Amino acid sequence: MKRVIFAFAGTVIGLVLLLSFKTQPTTTAAATPPAAVSGSGDTTTAAGGTVTGDAADTRFGPVQVRITVENGKLTSVTAVEYPTENPRDQEINEYAIPELNQEAAQAGTADIDMVSGATYTSDGYVRSLQSALDKAGLS
Repeated sequence: MKRVIFAFAGTVIGLVLLLSFKTQPTTTAAATPPAAVSGSGDTTTAAGGTVTGDAADTRFGPVQVRITVENGKLTSVTAVEYPTENPRDQEINEYAIPELNQEAAQAGTADIDMVSGATYTSDGYVRSLQSALDKAGLS
């Protein structure tokens, strides 16, 4: 009877350890060269310009967006950095980033829906977007 209990407990512990094991990429690739995401090229005036939000760290890598403002309103949003380290990151962000860009531009705020299956990217995107909106004075 003791052997059965020890075998069962060992199996449960092994499964818990196996399921809690997560791999994390060591680096991320930027969608644009690092100089473009540094924010040094941002131009803003009261009427408009471009602003790059702070990079938001996520479990799988940083996410950073750049917004364009015209006449005091958000007109476009572009993700300039997001995780692309492995094929799964590429697959997820291939559909998530365009959807987030479109929704953010339409909403004009950081109050947008998350993309199903891309929770970490969506969360980082919203945080970077809010940072850019704050810098542009649109929050």
